[in-house]
Amino acid sequence: MSLKPELILEVPELTEEVARAAFPKGNPYLTLRDNLGIIFEYEDFIDLFPEHGQPALSPWRLALVTIMQFRENLTDRQAAEAVRSRIDWKYLLGYDLTDPGFHFSVLTEFRARLLDGGGAILLDKLLQRCREKDFLKERGKQRTDATHVLAAIRVMNRLELVGETMRAVLNALAVEVPLWLRQVAPPEWYERYGRRIEDYRLPKSQEKRAAYAQRVGEDGFQLLDLLSEADAPKGAASLSEVTTLRLTWDRQYSRDEDKTDGNSSGQVRFKGNRELGRASEAIESPYDTEARYRSRYATKWTGYMVHVTETCEEDDVHLITHVETTEATVHESQKIESIHQALVGKGARPGVHLVNSAYMDAEWLVQSRQQHQIDLVGPARSNNSWQTRVEGAYDLEQFEIDWDEQVVYCPQGKQSGNWKEGLDNVGAAVIYVQFSSMDCRSCPERSLCTRSKRRRAIGFRPREQYEALQQARQWLESEEGKQLYNRRAGIEGTISQVVRAFGLRQTRYRGLAKTHLQHIATAAAINLDRLVAWFDDVPRTTTRTSRFAALAPS
Repeated sequence: MSLKPELILEVPELTEEVARAAFPKGNPYLTLRDNLGIIFEYEDFIDLFPEHGQPALSPWRLALVTIMQFRENLTDRQAAEAVRSRIDWKYLLGYDLTDPGFHFSVLTEFRARLLDGGGAILLDKLLQRCREKDFLKERGKQRTDATHVLAAIRVMNRLELVGETMRAVLNALAVEVPLWLRQVAPPEWYERYGRRIEDYRLPKSQEKRAAYAQRVGEDGFQLLDLLSEADAPKGAASLSEVTTLRLTWDRQYSRDEDKTDGNSSGQVRFKGNRELGRASEAIESPYDTEARYRSRYATKWTGYMVHVTETCEEDDVHLITHVETTEATVHESQKIESIHQALVGKGARPGVHLVNSAYMDAEWLVQSRQQHQIDLVGPARSNNSWQTRVEGAYDLEQFEIDWDEQVVYCPQGKQSGNWKEGLDNVGAAVIYVQFSSMDCRSCPERSLCTRSKRRRAIGFRPREQYEALQQARQWLESEEGKQLYNRRAGIEGTISQVVRAFGLRQTRYRGLAKTHLQHIATAAAINLDRLVAWFDDVPRTTTRTSRFAALAPS
């Protein structure tokens, strides 16, 4: 479908008359149309549609329907029915009362086009309208937090994973190359992989489960070998399911080379748990290969992470300015740079950015100020060394650093040597120093300083980062710092809202891109709710207090 120029008209007179009569006390969608207009324009979607072909439905209307769909947690069928039957939807969309709407499948196609364009337009154009109305200002205060998102998959153990991966690739090949698969598939494969691989169908004893894993591994390698032969169907080996099989087998199995011909066709072995690679590289399901397992504090899940950023000025409407969806294994501190770049790019640069300790990093504490003029405010991550947990022990705070001379003095006055710049295990710049083994062995306070048999070694960030961290800690402990940082707590209410009222914690779709589109549409929907409350002068909800707690003396 192609996009044709369209004249956007006012709400039809009869539609307005009936809507006003139906909602004499007001309605959120009527309020939005009256105060923000249609939000989107024809020109916003030119890049998503070709120049030639059958005329497409109004994309600005489909964008609004998509946001309203996520606001009310509707399926595509329910959203299309709402367009046909609800007067408040017709008012916002500018439809005649007699307009029959469209088929629900149009929404699926429109989301596919949004995915091609990144999908950010749903939130960014709304924020642009808010800037035009002076609801969103640069250089204000914003806050960010993250929450986990559950993938739309069944969590499987390793045995289920390899069996289901094999079944998934056979189903894909059965669609693409059925005749070839029928010729090469052994009869026992139909019994082994004809149904879903459920744990209750698997062998119960440890010996039989090990034998089953062995058989599945051999079957998978046999299939991969068949697909690599010269007479294999063209393109079959490049199917995404085949790639998933190959990656999963590389992680879960090892295969010795056949010493007779040098080919990898020897003994297959199911790896032990300790032999597996990094969790960030582990495919957890053949049906969503981007979902990852993570343990964060006391929470364990398979899926994604979503980072939510919102404004938090006391006298302005609180708007979500950015959402970023990542694989679950991506740590929060790795996203500060991309969040700041996105906020600057959409004209929503904060002057102060309030975050928790997971986002705090010495490097970006400095870089945020230098590159974007943003003050990153939050508690630095705690030092987990044993010295911080033992009373009277010497942690890094007790050492004096002479940056000019590149020397560190211990609490006993001894001087370090071997000042060396390097990188830590995550690639961050760090300086390492060591003290003399002779000084450390003879030191009367050695038990409070190190458990090493030889000497004390310490690592710390480069000067600019180290001093920035020290200043940030001191400022956050001041009364002014505490008062400002108290505003960060409000993001917890937003996380609760997006989870409980908008279902953000459970994905509707599979894959990172589609999940991110869901989060963008949800953020836009929340902003619409907040704008309606702002237009109607509805006060923000305060923290709930029980009747008993309210009796406590001030």
